[in-house]
Amino acid sequence: MPQLDIPCIVMRGGTSRGPYFNAAHLPEDLDQLAQVLISAMGAGSPLQVDGIGGGQPTTSKVAMLSPSQDDWAEVDYFFAQVHAEKPEVDFSPSCGNILAGVGPAALELGLVEPQGDVTSIKIRNVNTDSLIEAKVETPAGKVNYQGDARIDGVPGTAAPVILNFMNVIGSKTGKLFPTGKPIDVIDGKAVTCIDVAMPMMIGRAEDFGLTGYESREEVDANEALFALIEPIRIKAGEMMGFSNVAESVVPKVGLLASPRAGGAIAARYLMPWKCHPSYAVTGSICTGSCVLAPGTVAEGLEHLSDERPLPLKIEHPSGAIDVVFDYALDNGEFYLKSAGLLRTARKLFAGSVCIPDDVWPAN
Repeated sequence: MPQLDIPCIVMRGGTSRGPYFNAAHLPEDLDQLAQVLISAMGAGSPLQVDGIGGGQPTTSKVAMLSPSQDDWAEVDYFFAQVHAEKPEVDFSPSCGNILAGVGPAALELGLVEPQGDVTSIKIRNVNTDSLIEAKVETPAGKVNYQGDARIDGVPGTAAPVILNFMNVIGSKTGKLFPTGKPIDVIDGKAVTCIDVAMPMMIGRAEDFGLTGYESREEVDANEALFALIEPIRIKAGEMMGFSNVAESVVPKVGLLASPRAGGAIAARYLMPWKCHPSYAVTGSICTGSCVLAPGTVAEGLEHLSDERPLPLKIEHPSGAIDVVFDYALDNGEFYLKSAGLLRTARKLFAGSVCIPDDVWPAN
């Protein structure tokens, strides 16, 4: 039986990696789309040996791009998290690291045209209906991938990609605190249920038996930790208004500690069944908002300055991630105007991924 070739670009976006597709080359029906992505990525096997996934949550991600349906944006970005060990796809979350590659990929795929030495691309994240501006270097009308920008979790340097996030409070729930409170106590543990760019359940590391400075490997090996967290996460998700949380990666989990390397906070980000090797972009915006908003579990742990806009450094297993917050506090209420990050991206491969013809027989 012949195979079906689907054009794509494989890119590293921030600290993640995956294929970037023109959505026009994929099925519109979500159930059929899931089957195509499961086949393409080799989901259902820990090594993803029969697909192009990398066997880790950070390397089993997919971006699908199309001309935007939004009046402000130019490109629609639809994200999928493909499970490595199970034949499952989650369309509910977003990924800010993969987002770092959306601007370059949109240029490479011809969805937008380069404009001068730096091209500004307006992006709508379909998963969260949030708006992002990406600035990509395009000297001589070509995407530049070489430069001096460095991000922790990625070897070497590359050209910078600047991301400015707007309209990200209440990304999935419409509220900063979906439960109505900055702190909830679930099964005896104090947590903050917060939704900024990514819905999260955030707690203090010490309340869950950690120091907050463990390596990714140490966290992943701690089976008792995940057994403790998962029922709390499921209850938190239900309280935030989500259904079937046990089958979804949303809400993600953050565990906080006081910084010890000059940052504002130390944190570990759970995806939620493994620890992120560094830190998610959307997770950093949510975690930073938790640090800045009054009355959350971060209070008393953070080290902050009065600078505005505020560069906020989150220490993670691979180093740190920096987010610039333009925000305001008014009568104890937190208002986020925008959050900006520097990321990098690199095109790794351009061609086609092959799937069995019977996976999508009506193409």
